[in-house]
Amino acid sequence: MVALAEKAQRRLTMQTVEIAPRTTAIRSLDWDRDRFDIEFGLQNGTTYNSFIIQGEKTALIDTSHEKFRQLYLDTLTGRIDLTQLDYLIVSHTEPDHSGLVKDVLALAPQVTVVGSKVAIQFLENWVHQPFKQLIVKNGDKLDLGNGHILEFVIAPNLHWPDTIFTYDAETQILYTCDAFGMHYCNDYTFDEDLELIEEDFKYYYDCLMGPNARSVLSALKRMSQLPEITTIATGHGPLLHHHLSELTGRYRQWSEEQAKAETTVAVFYLSDYGISDRLSQAIAHGITKTGVAVEMMDLRSADPQDVKELVSIASGLVIGTPPITGEVAEKAQTAISTILAATNAKQSVGVFESGAEDNESVYLLLNKFRDLGLTPAFSPIVVKEMPTDVTYQLCEEAGTDLGQWLSRDRTIKQIKALDSDLEKALGRLSSGLYILTTKKGNVSSAMFASWVAQASFKPLGVSVAVAKDRAIESLLHVGDRFVLNVLEEGNYQGLMKHFLKRFPPGSDRFAGVKTYPATDGSPILADALAYMECAVKSRLDCGDHWTIYATVSVGRVSKPDALTAVHHRKVGNHY
Repeated sequence: MVALAEKAQRRLTMQTVEIAPRTTAIRSLDWDRDRFDIEFGLQNGTTYNSFIIQGEKTALIDTSHEKFRQLYLDTLTGRIDLTQLDYLIVSHTEPDHSGLVKDVLALAPQVTVVGSKVAIQFLENWVHQPFKQLIVKNGDKLDLGNGHILEFVIAPNLHWPDTIFTYDAETQILYTCDAFGMHYCNDYTFDEDLELIEEDFKYYYDCLMGPNARSVLSALKRMSQLPEITTIATGHGPLLHHHLSELTGRYRQWSEEQAKAETTVAVFYLSDYGISDRLSQAIAHGITKTGVAVEMMDLRSADPQDVKELVSIASGLVIGTPPITGEVAEKAQTAISTILAATNAKQSVGVFESGAEDNESVYLLLNKFRDLGLTPAFSPIVVKEMPTDVTYQLCEEAGTDLGQWLSRDRTIKQIKALDSDLEKALGRLSSGLYILTTKKGNVSSAMFASWVAQASFKPLGVSVAVAKDRAIESLLHVGDRFVLNVLEEGNYQGLMKHFLKRFPPGSDRFAGVKTYPATDGSPILADALAYMECAVKSRLDCGDHWTIYATVSVGRVSKPDALTAVHHRKVGNHY
């Protein structure tokens, strides 16, 4: 293993490890990255994993992010002679894995690029130069010699439409790119400590794989037809070996739960290396937080029959506007026409526009759905510049609004179930009234809270229950900070009314409210009785809520003799 710099100096480093005979992992370690892909927050950085397999012929599986260009190429050329490289296998063409394909082609023009049909088409449009190519289908094999017979598994939508897995019969390693990965950066190549990584593993699934649960189940079915798998070599984070069965089992369980959901939203997007696909992922993540399932489909490669079938089972539709000119316009417009023909007036719809000059107007597309009787679930989202963390938060909140709208009947049914003596007894648990506020980067949020309690003396700590479909939930991961504002008995109605109202996606929660900044910039409410500055230390999954445990570092009471406002409920099945 290559020696690594001291942690205080770590930013971008490389690690090379022989993970099996004649098989090397090249891991690009991004220690400080705190945002990724759909801009969900990272607490532990990430890695970009690439692999060399050397039989009689040599294959390279994936490259790295362009930020590692010199570090990666120096490491790669130190391990193999690129003039002797035979194959470059592209698991999928998203830039964090294929960002250095052009560089490898420049150094190894003789190499044959291996990928799915869609991946090869993407690369042709991207690299703008001829290259040797081998399109593979599910079950195709490539013999590298010395027992290294590679078998390919088509795994579309995990999480791009062009994804393939690669299985090496000699080492029993399955290379899965994004699937089964996580954004977690440390010195350990493998998953030695399950407790250390399981929260990041679940969070990664929720953000990237949950919206494609049926595709996950299809991939797992195809994986089951392979010989024994002893290691899954992922594209991000540690490789799965020690807890392989446990972690793949969790993928199956989570995906089966998603697939059985009563309500589904179809999200149609355009894979365009950075905008439409990321906006759609953010919207999809917001939807899944409400317990509503999501099925995503790329307009660039959508089959009309698949489009029709998906629309027929969906309660809601989200569509990114396609281009009206260019190579993909005809295919995408055909998909849009199929969607329009298959809709029904009971469906809800949301549209977004990624800002390309030749894209169809988001308002014209929405009007077409309105004319068919569909109900808009959120205001059209128009992005004219490169998306920011505020943009992605807007998209996630829009998705959550759509999910809550579609699940409203289920929620009302639960609220009306008042017959249980247990629910009435549970409702007798009284609680204080609080406003939780936070700011992360340029994104700020707040929520009205009542399920709050002191949780520890040493260190001083509190617990807060946060519903999974709250917009603020994505800003309350381990390492995040927030302010707990305590409301005053007899003087809380104004703040309660303000923060209980329904905010449109992306709106300023603090407009018209007097605040001043905490140490980390989170808003402190000037009219609160007291406040505490808190740092999230852990999250416990409690069904429809997260229980957040946080330590308290700073606090102040504005009126020592005043009392905390108290809330009394009649039943325990809703707030």
